[in-house]
Amino acid sequence: MNREELKNTKRWVIKIGSALLTDDGQGLNKTALAHWVAQMVFLKKQGVEVVLVSSGSIAEGMKRLGWTSRPSALNELQAAASVGQMGLIQAYESLFAEFDIQSAQILMTHDDLSNRKRYLNVKNTIETLLEYGVVPIINENDAVVTDEICFGDNDTLGALTANLISADVMVILTDQDGLYNDNPRENPNAQLITEAQVSRKDIEAMASPEGGSLGKGGMYTKVMAAKRAARSGTATLIASGREPDILSKLFQGEPFGTLLIPDLEPLTARQQWLAGHLQVKGTLVLDSGAVEMVRSSGKSLLPIGVKSQCGLFQRGEMVICYDESGQEVGRGLINYAANESAKLLGKPSSQIESILGYIDAESLIHRDNLVLTD
Repeated sequence: MNREELKNTKRWVIKIGSALLTDDGQGLNKTALAHWVAQMVFLKKQGVEVVLVSSGSIAEGMKRLGWTSRPSALNELQAAASVGQMGLIQAYESLFAEFDIQSAQILMTHDDLSNRKRYLNVKNTIETLLEYGVVPIINENDAVVTDEICFGDNDTLGALTANLISADVMVILTDQDGLYNDNPRENPNAQLITEAQVSRKDIEAMASPEGGSLGKGGMYTKVMAAKRAARSGTATLIASGREPDILSKLFQGEPFGTLLIPDLEPLTARQQWLAGHLQVKGTLVLDSGAVEMVRSSGKSLLPIGVKSQCGLFQRGEMVICYDESGQEVGRGLINYAANESAKLLGKPSSQIESILGYIDAESLIHRDNLVLTD
C-alpha cells in the first residue's frame, strides 16, 4: 500500500492519545475533539467506516477529581476512569450528534478478546454498528481492569481492534510528527521516517520506549502496535494530532507522519486471535528438531521435542515457545496442565497414557492452536 491508495480504503481504526484529548492534562480539549469529530465525519462522507479508540478517561477523571499527577494505586486509577469516562463519552456523543451521527461506547478488557466466544461477540457487535452507520468508540475498561487482564496501552488495543475487524488502516494520533531515526527530543538532527515496511528490524530500535506522564505508550508501543495490526493486512499511520485537519490530509495521501506498510503474510482469523493473546501463562523451550518441525513443516508440537518449561499453566492456556537461544518461535494453547506436561517432556507420545494414566492428546500443542511469531 502507498499513500495514494489510502483514498480507496474503506475501514479505519483511529486511536487518539490522552495528551491530545486532554490538552496535556488540562481537562478535555473540547475544541480539539470537535475538530477530530469533524474530520471523522469527513471520512464517513467519503465512504470510510470509522472506529475510534479513545484514551482520556483516566486523565479526564484526574481533572474532575482535582488530581495533578497520575496515581499509582489501582483503586484510584479505576475511580478516575469511572469518573472520566462519563465526560469523555458525553463529549463525543454530543459532537457526533451535531452531524446526526450515532455513536456507541464499547469498553473492553483483554479477557474479552482472550475468550473466543466473547471475542466473536465483540467482533459481531462492532460489525453491526458499522453496518448501521454508527461510530463505535472503544476504550479499555479501566474501571475494572487489573494488571492480569489489561492491554497495557491503547496503541495495543487499537491494533487488536484492527485485527478484530480486518481494518484497512490504523491511524495513531500522537504528540509527535511520526517515527524518527533518533529521539527528536534529544537529537535536533533526527530525521522523520515517512514510509517503511513494517518488517524492518531497525524501526524498533529507532522507537523510544518512553511515554508521557498521562499515557502509558511511547513510540515503541506504536511501532509494536503497527506490527500487530499488520497481521490482518492493516497499514498504520503514526502522525501528529496537532496538525490541522490531519485525518483529512492523510486520507488524501499528503506526506504527513509515518506510513508503516504491512509486508508480511496476513494471519488467518484464528491465528490473529491466538497471536493477540497477552495473557501468557507459561513458557516452553524447544530443541532444534522441534523448532524445525513447527517452523518448516507446520506440525504439532510433541512432548519429545520440549526440553524444559516454566509457569503454572492449566490446560487450554497460552504458552510461549522459545528455541534454545531464547528466541521466540511461536505461541499456542497447551493441551496439558503444567504438572502433567512436566512429566511428559522429552518423552514420545506413545508413552503419554502410561505416564499420566490417560491420554487427552498426542501433542502438547496442536498445530491448529499454534501460531508462529518469529
